[in-house]
Formats: sequence, structure tokens, C-alpha cells
Amino acid sequence: MKATKFQLCTLALLTAAVSQQSVAGEDLFGYIKGAEALPKGASELYQKITVRDGKSLGSYQGIDFETEYEYGVSSKFSSSVSAKFMSLDTDGLSIDGYLPGAKDIGFKASGVEVGMAYMFLSPAMETLGLQASLSLDYDWIDKHSGYDKDTLSLELGLQTQKYLLEGELVWLGNLAVEATYADRAPIDNLPEDFDWPTDPEMEIELKFGTGLSYRFAPNWFVSAEVLYETEFETEVGQERWSWFAGPSIHYGSANWWATLTWLPQLAGGGEQFDGQDTSLHLIEKTEQEWRFKVAYNF
Repeated sequence: MKATKFQLCTLALLTAAVSQQSVAGEDLFGYIKGAEALPKGASELYQKITVRDGKSLGSYQGIDFETEYEYGVSSKFSSSVSAKFMSLDTDGLSIDGYLPGAKDIGFKASGVEVGMAYMFLSPAMETLGLQASLSLDYDWIDKHSGYDKDTLSLELGLQTQKYLLEGELVWLGNLAVEATYADRAPIDNLPEDFDWPTDPEMEIELKFGTGLSYRFAPNWFVSAEVLYETEFETEVGQERWSWFAGPSIHYGSANWWATLTWLPQLAGGGEQFDGQDTSLHLIEKTEQEWRFKVAYNF
């Protein structure tokens, strides 16, 4: 059936309203991703800073830095490359197989990543937007302990996005699976009874996320997102699972945007370390994370 003039006008107005309030590719959330591609020939430079804080005992704070460049190869396909850095400060905490003890390292290079994304359905033009993403990540430092560890990860993701209330409300849904090969380097002078396996490991991680974002003023959005992550490891089966949820505040203009997110861990399970005084999973995860993202479009 052919669209009526009223339907075409309504679609045009909705598309214009969305484009005026947000730039394609900007992140309204800290962790889950949208399904809108960059325009053909457009570039975006991101800076992402994530603070991982708290393991219920001692002191633990890791800071991850990621600088990413993304390019719109076509109106549906984009590619990206990023450089990763980190710092870590931990004391009064020892976890078998993960954290040998106190560690204090400053800002240093830790990994690289390349990625691509293809938008099958545009959320501005279709009832529901749909995008697939693929990324390859290589790290040479373990972000949990700060010691040498070669990690190669391949992640396949699906992103959905829907505009509601003429673009004032945005819903996102994410699904991803990540396969990882990890190989720890030996460490000298470890305590005799400390477990530090150096045999290569294979891991599979599943991730689910959803969120709602509301435009409460021109260019300003407030958001809430929920994430579930679980990991399966070679020898132990399901090694961990965690639920996270938290708010974000986002500002976007024609040329740049910024998002600040707080994401506490609400529940978790799987392996725990000796002396842990909460039911959360705090071996690989922390009690909370803060994430700040800023990007410039050109």
C-alpha cells in the first residue's frame, strides 16, 4: 500500500526532529550502544575514561582510557580503530589467580582495538533500527592486576534502537557475545601457596543490555541503563555473572557531545575471593564504575 501524504509528512517531521536533537552515532548511554550509523564521509573522535572502583576489601581503583576514531565508510557502514591506556592503584588485597598483591602503575599503553558496524535498518526511517557490530581487541596488560597478560578478544554484537514521542524518548537494546584467548606471563617471587596459572585459557562472555533515554531540554538527555554479563571459562564452566544499572546525563550539540555515567553493581555471583564480605562478583568486576565520554564530529 502506498504511503499517504500525511504519513510522508509525519515521517519527514519525525526525521527532522530527531536529527535536530541528536547527531547520528552519538552515545546517549555510557555502555549500551545505539543502532544509528555515522553519515557517509563523517568522522568522529572519542575519548572515553572509565573508573573501576572498590572490591569490598583494601583499596582498588583502576582507570581505563580509550581514544577511538570512527569513520563513516557509507551511509550504513562504519569502521573504527582505538588505542587503550590504563592506570591501577591497589593495596591490601590479594586474590588467587587474579591479583597477586599491591600494585601501583601510572598511565601506560595497554591495548588496541579495531571494529566495524553495519546498519541494516535506520531507527530514524524505520519502525525499529537494527545494527550489527564486530570488534577485535588485543591487550598486553591485564586490567585487573596490572601484570603482563596477552588477551585476544573477538566480539559480535547486535544493537536495536527505537525513537518514541517524536524523538523525545529513545529505547536501546543490545546483545553481544565475546570469545577471548588469554595467556598470563609468569611472575617471579610469588608466595608458595599463591595460584597464578600460566596455561592459556579460553573464555566466552555473554552480554545483554537495555535502556531508556529522555530529552528533558534542548540537547540534554537523561538516561537509565541495565546490563547483565556472564562468563564461561575452560575448566570451571560459568565463572561469573553480574547485574549492573545506573543513570547517565548527556549533552549533544552539532559538533560535539559528552556523556557521564554511574554504573553500580547490583547483584553478582560465581567465584568469590577469601574474605569477601558481599555477595557481588568482585574478582573481575568492581562495586561500581564511572564513565565519561566526549566526542567531536568532523
